[in-house]
Amino acid sequence: MPQTILPVKKNVKTTDITGKMILLGTGTSVGVPAIGCDCDVCQGGYPRNQRTRASAILGLPEGNLLIDTSPDLRFQLLREKIGIVHSVIYTHEHTDHMMGFDDLRLFQFYLGHPVPVYCNRQVEARLRKAFDYVFNGGPQTHQGAVPAIEIISIDTQPIEILGATVIPIPMKHGPLFDVLGFRVGNVAYCTDVSEIPDTSWPLLQGLDTLVLDALRPERHITHLSVGQAIDVAQRLAAKQTYFTHCACKLDYEKVNPTLPAGIEVGYDGLQIDLT
Repeated sequence: MPQTILPVKKNVKTTDITGKMILLGTGTSVGVPAIGCDCDVCQGGYPRNQRTRASAILGLPEGNLLIDTSPDLRFQLLREKIGIVHSVIYTHEHTDHMMGFDDLRLFQFYLGHPVPVYCNRQVEARLRKAFDYVFNGGPQTHQGAVPAIEIISIDTQPIEILGATVIPIPMKHGPLFDVLGFRVGNVAYCTDVSEIPDTSWPLLQGLDTLVLDALRPERHITHLSVGQAIDVAQRLAAKQTYFTHCACKLDYEKVNPTLPAGIEVGYDGLQIDLT
């Protein structure tokens, strides 16, 4: 049964991020600091080593497009003073990229309509299973008890969202999972990547900025290592590459000086111009 949405709330407090991408979170699935870890990065308190779970938001011509709903979503949006999410798009179905989904509840009142959620069939199936109370049509105690959303299916074809063309980029996330990166203009966001298929390399040519998975120095079956990510960045030759989805083995202060020119470790709150 469709939800009745209240009239849009006026005077919502939000920061205008039009023309920007903000890295809301740049950490691995357990975040940094990690629970119980006594390493120098986790215990040191350096601000750019404080990494919430990976996500980003883009200020497009007609509103804010959120990439993934991490478990840290509420904190991330408050930290960046972003009061409105106009649409959401998902890279894949893993917990660290989905479990902030319930935090979308407020936006129905700010928008006056359900939040458009763009995802592939695998993500939709996981959302319907993990958040069955949103989709089962059961009675609600009050308006806003569950997120009001509109699922919009995507595949690998470019799609118009909020006044911009978003190009999905198919990638591998280990041997068992597929993931989508996204390109808007000359900026691409590619998290949770272990391999880039041959057909996806052309979609990443001519970038000004590449945001790319780089988990740790050692190899991992489902993520690029630092060395592998450097190889990808140098092959694509974007003007600037930032690493994301980083574990606590990447100390921002120590790793950055060792990286080639034009490649840096990203950090939470980093703002990137959309071109």
